[in-house]
Amino acid sequence: MTERIRPPKLADSIAHHLERLILEGSLRPGERLLPERELAARFDVSRPSLREALDKLEGRGLLSSERGGATEVAPLLGEGFCGPIREVLTGHPEAVLDYLEFRRLVESTATALAAQRATDIDRASLTRRFAAIEAANQAGDRSLEAEAGTQFHLAIYEASHSLVMMHVMRALMGLLGHDELYSRAMLYRRQAVRDLLFNQHRAILDAVLAGDPGAAQAAAEAHIDFTRDALREIAEADARLDASLSRIGGRQ
Repeated sequence: MTERIRPPKLADSIAHHLERLILEGSLRPGERLLPERELAARFDVSRPSLREALDKLEGRGLLSSERGGATEVAPLLGEGFCGPIREVLTGHPEAVLDYLEFRRLVESTATALAAQRATDIDRASLTRRFAAIEAANQAGDRSLEAEAGTQFHLAIYEASHSLVMMHVMRALMGLLGHDELYSRAMLYRRQAVRDLLFNQHRAILDAVLAGDPGAAQAAAEAHIDFTRDALREIAEADARLDASLSRIGGRQ
């Protein structure tokens, strides 16, 4: 009862604030922090205290920096998490369908939560990212539309305000966004398929903006089901083509 109550060190308070920004997704993996002088001015703290806070977070693996370079937010789930999954998927492309089965469960829940929890900022972000999908669709830019779709889904996870879910799926979607693993380019090759995907994204957005968790969950499930079925058909068509080419080659 006689111990003196001491306020927390300034560096610890700065580190705690930055850590919270990272965990809630306001600071994203790969995002560069402001230069030290600007960041100290923004927080109204001394540069030595800020530097001590940054060193603490770097020591815990939340930040990374190169000598003389900028400080970046490190991925919470790095190569130790993604590396083994990448190896499995590279050697067994059919495992992507298992990923989609997992994603159906998680994303349908996240979309329902987003309908319940999204803030005005979240809704504005979702609307902005859907607008990017629409612009790419109208411009006929398949690659840009696919990337805009990925960013839209990440915004859904952010709007769910489920921190663990957001960081796990951010790592997985970053890994599986590569065409060589996900055949994503194949999905956007035909305009009719792109239009279907566009309408599915619109249905998800409308349900979240309306605050309807049931409709949001159903829209997310329908979207993942369509993606899974389309990728399965692509894989089966590729297998038939390979078999035909093998037969033709065998006759020569």
